[in-house]
Amino acid sequence: MSVFIAALLSVFTASVVSVPDGFKPVDCSDLYKAGETVSGIYSIYPAGDVPVWVYCHMISDGKDEDKGGWTVFQRRMDGSIHFYQPWKQYKRGFGAIEGEYWLGLENMYQLTRNRKYMLRVDMEDFEGRKGFALYSSFSVGPESDGYKLHVSGFTDGGAGDSLSDHNDQKFTTFDKDQDSYDNNCAKQFLGAFWFKFCHKANPNGVYLWGEDDTHFSIGVVWSSWKNFVVSMKSISMKIKRVS
Repeated sequence: MSVFIAALLSVFTASVVSVPDGFKPVDCSDLYKAGETVSGIYSIYPAGDVPVWVYCHMISDGKDEDKGGWTVFQRRMDGSIHFYQPWKQYKRGFGAIEGEYWLGLENMYQLTRNRKYMLRVDMEDFEGRKGFALYSSFSVGPESDGYKLHVSGFTDGGAGDSLSDHNDQKFTTFDKDQDSYDNNCAKQFLGAFWFKFCHKANPNGVYLWGEDDTHFSIGVVWSSWKNFVVSMKSISMKIKRVS
């Protein structure tokens, strides 16, 4: 085994949190309720017996909406993973759970099809400023309906609302066009998302370093906070079960 591979395995192993044998949590909310309070990589079972590795955000600052149990389904932080991926990758998931990754549309559908979730989107710019957007309701439809997004109940955490305009939109990748635009939004803006005509948010766009008006809208964009030419340093999208 090479030193590089051994180092990667040691980092991954150190991030994985063990749980009792026989315990099959559906999501990170189940883990939090069971007493798990350490953020890290866990296995969950959104569709039954098949485990799925996921990053759980367990830190709480005391506010009800910020208490732990968040299941992270999307995260950008350093540009280490290429997000201009085809449909099959967005369906099944890709990336590194301890870093940048996408959980997978099918996993998201299985998680949200019979349970109610809230969504939080956290972001930071290259100057260290942070903001978030909170939505009281979030779900993803089945593949037969294009993994359509259902999101509502916005609360501002300083970042503004760039997602409500994407409500009721099907998911589009460069090789599967399901948006409402004449052309393919994923191809035009080098990402993949629940595009409309085309976007106000492009969290799966190209990882760029801050503001660059020569690359309009192709970056990791949340336009209600930083307009269309400023790319975020980091962004994460995570869901938590609503009682």
